[in-house]
Amino acid sequence: MLVAFSVAPSGSGEDGGVSEAVAAAVRVVRESGLPHETTSMFTTIEGDWDEVMDVVKRATEAVSSRSPRTSLVLKADIRPGHTGQLQEKVRRVEEHLSAGE
Repeated sequence: MLVAFSVAPSGSGEDGGVSEAVAAAVRVVRESGLPHETTSMFTTIEGDWDEVMDVVKRATEAVSSRSPRTSLVLKADIRPGHTGQLQEKVRRVEEHLSAGE
């Protein structure tokens, strides 16, 4: 499965910055060893249900330890039997784009 998620403190500091807390969450993802990609808005991870949800939980806890309130947005693509989709889904779109479709 692929899970794209965004976790951040709600009611952050006076300048509205959340990067320190988000970095703590991304650190959890990177240390998990699961395939992942971080963009400006979401981090996407790939694995089976239990391992992906464990990482999301631990990343959320890393943010929650820095803030009394936490926001979590999650989107999942659950497709049993398929792996490598983190890159493969993008490759298929690029293939259509290069074909002019």
